[in-house]
Amino acid sequence: MSVRGWDQVAVGNYSLINEKYWVPLLDKPAVAPVSEKSLTLLNKCRSLHMGSPLTKGGQRKSALAPRDYAIITLTRFLGSMSLLAMMVFVFKGSLNLVNLGLGEFVGLTLNASLSMAFFIQHSGMIRRSFRQWSAQLIEEKYHGAVFTIASALLLLLLVLLWQKSNHTLYAAEGAIRWLFRAVFVLSVIGFYWGIRSLGRFDAYGLLPILKGGPGSIPASSHLTVSGPYRWVRHPLYLFCILMIWSCPDLTADRVLFNLLWSGWIFIGTVLEERDLVAQFGDDYRDYQTSVPMLIPSTLRPAR
Repeated sequence: MSVRGWDQVAVGNYSLINEKYWVPLLDKPAVAPVSEKSLTLLNKCRSLHMGSPLTKGGQRKSALAPRDYAIITLTRFLGSMSLLAMMVFVFKGSLNLVNLGLGEFVGLTLNASLSMAFFIQHSGMIRRSFRQWSAQLIEEKYHGAVFTIASALLLLLLVLLWQKSNHTLYAAEGAIRWLFRAVFVLSVIGFYWGIRSLGRFDAYGLLPILKGGPGSIPASSHLTVSGPYRWVRHPLYLFCILMIWSCPDLTADRVLFNLLWSGWIFIGTVLEERDLVAQFGDDYRDYQTSVPMLIPSTLRPAR
């Protein structure tokens, strides 16, 4: 049986056209019973496109368990709050929310320790070896959410406990100060442009939960270059560094923050290059030869 040239298989009260498009046949459950084999085929194909399986009566099952809803809500809340707090921190500098009354050296040491704690957590949890170890404790589909929650808590702790230095090394005034602020705004716009260029961007690592598991999300093997990726290979990191250095007031603690976080981003970029070469092979090697890593070499896009 065919519909406009497409192969069609009807199961229950749903029609599968070329295993891509689902068309409701009835608004009520199917009267005739559905075989287990047909139901299995239907749910297997349907899960790739609509997420939730069907019962033998043609009704949808709940796509997410209550625990999944709770994890998704908590992850989105903490992730959004930490990103907002960090954006304000990067823009204004230390918020001095909790003044512990520490000396200059001890305060800077605490600040460095807070940054290092985040670096170790973030870089450690993203490694494949940690994912394999953590799979013994939690389902793999929750790894992204746990990673986001841990990162968010450490970022919030950093913003809360960061100690402001009394030593100001440089403070821009007048037009120069406005120039610094303009760099920040343009960097935020560029960061958003970079995210849009990626198409699907799972900021909080929730897609495996929403799709039912990591196995339902195929890894891309084709390299696509668009947007700011035509000028540099890591535009999101570039815009982050520009945001970090766009603060017009350079206190001792701010210089420490800028140096530590810029260095960590650079090291992370180098390590990520290895993963991308392993994933895309010669396509990414060709990309490396034609497009610089972080600093644009020309006003015209390379490809």
